[in-house]
Amino acid sequence: MSSSSSSTSNSTADASTLRRNRILSSKLYFTMPLSKVPLIYSTAYDISFLGMEKLHPFDSSKWGRICRFLIVDGVLDKNSIVEPLEASEDDLLVVHTESYLSSLKSSSNVAMIIEVPPVALLPNCLVQQKVLYPFRKQVGGTVLAAKLAKERGWAINVGGGFHHCCGERGGGFCAYADISLCIHYAFNLLDITKVMIIDLDAHQGNGHERDFANDRRVYILDMYNPEIYPFDHEARRYIDQKVEVVSGTTTDEYLVKLDEALTVNIYASFKIVFTASLFCSIASTQ
Repeated sequence: MSSSSSSTSNSTADASTLRRNRILSSKLYFTMPLSKVPLIYSTAYDISFLGMEKLHPFDSSKWGRICRFLIVDGVLDKNSIVEPLEASEDDLLVVHTESYLSSLKSSSNVAMIIEVPPVALLPNCLVQQKVLYPFRKQVGGTVLAAKLAKERGWAINVGGGFHHCCGERGGGFCAYADISLCIHYAFNLLDITKVMIIDLDAHQGNGHERDFANDRRVYILDMYNPEIYPFDHEARRYIDQKVEVVSGTTTDEYLVKLDEALTVNIYASFKIVFTASLFCSIASTQ
């Protein structure tokens, strides 16, 4: 073995050990009483900053409305909802590079990621509080969902599913790679060896595809419209099962394609199935 390859091998091992140590010291997993249902939400999820959030077509207050609707309809008891912890910097470093996290200390960088230009004019302390803190709470919810799914058979994080963000960069209103974080925690703490991502958002999930490009433990089914953002052709190479649906596809046509995709026998061998759909993270044991 050459000295260069030996050095690379040692560096990879060191990075893996550091990642595992960060996961083992994390507080994002915690014990939940049986009186709680495995539905995760916090009022901190909703994003509001001087009305600027209305400049983006994405509804950044829908998470609260979803829970209020379920409560009013009698489907959910607000006292049974699980509130997650905020992901710390050490938690985020399990996937993200230090340089990427440092870049979020610039309001202009955050503005580009969430696609709301006026945010660049705000003091970063306000951006951290009003934008990034809600995202970090949702990350905590996604990570916790896998643990609850393993224990209860299913779990839903009402927020999360930030599938455009990878370890080195964000975009498309996705500042943190919660899906990748969730999976790494599951590998290290839940005795999980295989994970499937079923991504049903209209946009391609290029973030998690880049993060798990060469990881055969993760199988990705992505059902997306190739004619819209993010146009990430490199990341498309990492999709195990690609289902492309163009604009104008009817509901019935969509459901037929989805049913056909879900009949593939490979699913039986996976322990955790993670669905990213309309920024709602769902983990289930199948």
